[in-house]
Amino acid sequence: MTGPQPPSGRDRPSRRTLLRGSAAVAAAAGAGPLLSACGAGDGDGVGKDGRVTVELWHGQTDVGRAAIEGLVAEFNRTHPTIRVDPGGGVLSDSMLQKVTAALASGSYPDIAYIFGSDLASVARSPKVVDLTATVRNGPTPWNRFWPASRDAVTVNGRVRAAPAVLDSLAVICNKKLFAAKGLALPRPGWTWQEFTETAKALSDTGAGVFGTGWPGVGDEDTVWRLWPMVWDLGGEVVASDGHSIGFADSGVKALETVAALAKDRSVYVDPKPGSEQMYQVYNSGRMGMVVAGPWALPDIIQAKIDYQVVPLPSYSRKPITIAGPDTWTLFDNGSARVAAARTFVSWLIQPAQDVRWGIRTGSLPLSRATEATPQWIAQSHKIAALTVFTKALETARVRPNHAAYPQISAALGQAIVSVLLGRATPAKAMHDCARQSNAALLIPR
Repeated sequence: MTGPQPPSGRDRPSRRTLLRGSAAVAAAAGAGPLLSACGAGDGDGVGKDGRVTVELWHGQTDVGRAAIEGLVAEFNRTHPTIRVDPGGGVLSDSMLQKVTAALASGSYPDIAYIFGSDLASVARSPKVVDLTATVRNGPTPWNRFWPASRDAVTVNGRVRAAPAVLDSLAVICNKKLFAAKGLALPRPGWTWQEFTETAKALSDTGAGVFGTGWPGVGDEDTVWRLWPMVWDLGGEVVASDGHSIGFADSGVKALETVAALAKDRSVYVDPKPGSEQMYQVYNSGRMGMVVAGPWALPDIIQAKIDYQVVPLPSYSRKPITIAGPDTWTLFDNGSARVAAARTFVSWLIQPAQDVRWGIRTGSLPLSRATEATPQWIAQSHKIAALTVFTKALETARVRPNHAAYPQISAALGQAIVSVLLGRATPAKAMHDCARQSNAALLIPR
């Protein structure tokens, strides 16, 4: 399907970099005196006029920065007793390191943009504000938010942040390449075996055409694409006993699918962080299918690829996918600033603001209430593929909020890359992953 250009595109094709900017920019930002410039932990934030100042580390660049700063400006105009300052902080790729250092120094922001996969680690700090009552008493009923939005910010039964962005994975097909091979486009309910067979049929090594692609550096972008396969096979990231992984068997089966793609030479393995090269191959018309989220659509449309989005395949033929929400996490700088920060994030995630943020940045609606707004309905009519991504939220799951998740992800990332590159069998790669992950789970936290 094709459609008009969205109101705004993004400057880079990876989800992790699209909202946050390149690693080089992040490194440059990290080199500066950002923490000392903030001074957020000093004082109660209440001015002589009674106005409370809230320090926001939003972590965005380019389109994302313009979007959040526009919303902040509106909030400040409509809430005269609160001033949100969006000028401090670092880009999101460096946020965990800087927030950790800030908490140790005692000078930290009131709100920070924290990756969903990092929330459990950050929430161990007693300075993280509990938002359970805030979201449950908010203008939009908490049960109107998608399950993925709610689960991503819940740690040990308590809401420890507000959802910031939401997405889901699906398969974006190049209709021209399918037609050239005489292949029918996939339909909902297709299987991973059908995916691998289709990828093989689409590939043409002589012409430099790949059936599909996979990030190949072992980072979270590499890993989170495998979790829907694991879940569909009955596995879990962490076993119910909490002392071992829950995907020792299902992980082997999922990696066998990855191995089949590698054996057929139908997968482009992106060797660089950010998956930029993988998306460039797709946008140049040399990849038949790419597993991606709504963030990829602006560049695909700009490249004039005739595309169609279909749900992620499964082993069971039942719909399942993954969402990777990020969060607005609040920190306790005194009661006045906490109250003001609660007011801001509660306002920010309501439909009137969420729909503008989502359309500008490529995020999906955080709630069914946002999905029902006239603005989002109009956006979905302009870009019909958004409906596929949004419907996928009905069955989307999120990674567990477990403090050992980063170590598990790192081990699984190594396993996936070793299979993609033919360096290990699925069984051997999974054995090594389980050994490293189980050791991490045994560390007291």
